[in-house]
Amino acid sequence: MSKTELFLGLISGTSADGIDVALARFDASATECLAAQTVPMPVDLHDAVLELGQGRDTVEIDFLGHIDARLGKVFAEAALNLLQKMAIAPSAITAIGSHGQTLRHRPDQPWPFTLQLADPARIAEYTGIQTIADFRRSDLAAGGQGAPLAPAFHAAVFSKPGISRAVLNLGGIANLTLLPADAAPIRGFDSGPANGLLDAWCQHHTGHPYDRDGCLAKQGQTLPTLLRSMLDDPYFAQLPPKSTGREYFNLDWLNAYLAGSSATVTDIQATLLELSVRTTTQALARHAPNIQEVLVCGGGVHNPVLMQHLRQALAPIRLMTTAELGVDPDFVEALAFAWLARQRLRGLPGNLPTVTGACGPRQLGAIYPAP
Repeated sequence: MSKTELFLGLISGTSADGIDVALARFDASATECLAAQTVPMPVDLHDAVLELGQGRDTVEIDFLGHIDARLGKVFAEAALNLLQKMAIAPSAITAIGSHGQTLRHRPDQPWPFTLQLADPARIAEYTGIQTIADFRRSDLAAGGQGAPLAPAFHAAVFSKPGISRAVLNLGGIANLTLLPADAAPIRGFDSGPANGLLDAWCQHHTGHPYDRDGCLAKQGQTLPTLLRSMLDDPYFAQLPPKSTGREYFNLDWLNAYLAGSSATVTDIQATLLELSVRTTTQALARHAPNIQEVLVCGGGVHNPVLMQHLRQALAPIRLMTTAELGVDPDFVEALAFAWLARQRLRGLPGNLPTVTGACGPRQLGAIYPAP
């Protein structure tokens, strides 16, 4: 492989509102994001993905296959769109790393499994670029959670000797990567819901897909009794390794706590925001009490109310976004899968057993050659 390589990373997160595309240049010592964008998900496809991701037992197999094929085409179009804007030929790209769209993640069942859609064979066919996908299964087969997978990338890009850092991804689910100041093991896990419940509650009651600038939550007051009852959920007390998703933290989960409640929409939104803050800060206090800096990425960085509450709760720990280190917080995850694709082609492991609980390092992802 050449010393300098171009990769594309593709991911649609828990919110399924768009496909993040990042064009990364790698050399021996650096990762550079040359361009990135989010391509909106078609509305009907977005709605179908959210419905499938609710965790209910019955899913029509034909419909699942239809969504997988269609997502593959949409992901390919998102990749080609960015390349066209940058006037870069597909032949200049070494590979695409596609996480796809998670529909189920059940790492704690008797037969653990994970399911991501967006047919990688179609991505390779439509783009003419070899595609690496299905990153989680190898770790899961090795006894791991299969997630989170970004911590290895976080360690490569954000670690700094002498400084104890945490990377906090505020996606639909909040996940933490704990980067020690010394040579201690790197750890990471999903701490609980971030934007997923906030978005779902907002859309259900206002028709808007998310709470722009946290305005809905800002109008409400935290409900202490509701917050305490939600914090008693066993997931929050569970020790890492652990990972979760929309199939667990969804409106059905929330409605079980709201049975008989007459609370206002705004008060519940404010309480969900505080749930995200509290579960994150409690996880840090429990698992990284000496942390010095928290680097935030993901869609939650655009919610000023959420960020303000986090900053207040974490003080005097320094809170900043990854932008301060030169990495756009909206595209850290997409860059991570470009990096994981590079790891796969180099024959290097992509997981961290200290994060996922796998029995050892594993090469991640299956390779789908270009036509």
